[in-house]
Parts: sequence; structure tokens; C-alpha cells
Amino acid sequence: MITTLKKNKEFNFVYRKGNPRSDGHLVCVVAKSGYGGVRAGFSVSKKIGKSVVRNKVRRRLKEAAREILPLTSGNYCVVFIARPSIETAAYKQIKDEMQTLLKKQGLIAGDEA
Repeated sequence: MITTLKKNKEFNFVYRKGNPRSDGHLVCVVAKSGYGGVRAGFSVSKKIGKSVVRNKVRRRLKEAAREILPLTSGNYCVVFIARPSIETAAYKQIKDEMQTLLKKQGLIAGDEA
């Protein structure tokens, strides 16, 4: 089970202090945190589609994070922001992109995954 960001002030902290990196379907913002472990937040705007589509994308992002975040170490808050093109992306593509972004951010070592 992953620990998620829920409050607006937690997201604002990451946006203000964080370092963004992007790939085709996702933007990943990472900020150093005082809390233990890695906490993740997911942002899927109304630009993505109607509520059914947004919730499907959010569920896919959470599942990918559940598999990938145990590979990370340190105390960080991570926010994944979905881009409109994610609507047609396959789950494996989303998972690979998430892993690549976390490697770019330095949360996952290059040879672990």
C-alpha cells in the first residue's frame, strides 16, 4: 500500500518546492520531505476527459505507483500529473514512463529495475 497526498496544502508544497520532469504522458514533480518514506499524489485534470476516463487513468497511475514506489528510497513527496495523451496509453507504457521519470529524478538507481 502506498501513502498518498490528499490535502491541497500537501500538493501546493510539492508544486512550490519541487523539481518537475516530464515525459510523453506524465509530469513528475518531486520535493524533499520531512516525513518518512515516499508519498505520492496524482493529478488528473478535466482536460483528460469525463469522470469515468479520469478515474480510470487515476486507477492506472495508482497501480503503477504501487508496483514502482517500493523500489525508491529517501523521504520525498511525488506528484504525478497526467497529460491529455495518457487517455489512449497502455498500462505498460504508463508504468515504464513513471519508472523512467523516477530514475531521472534520482529516486531509483539505474540498474535496480
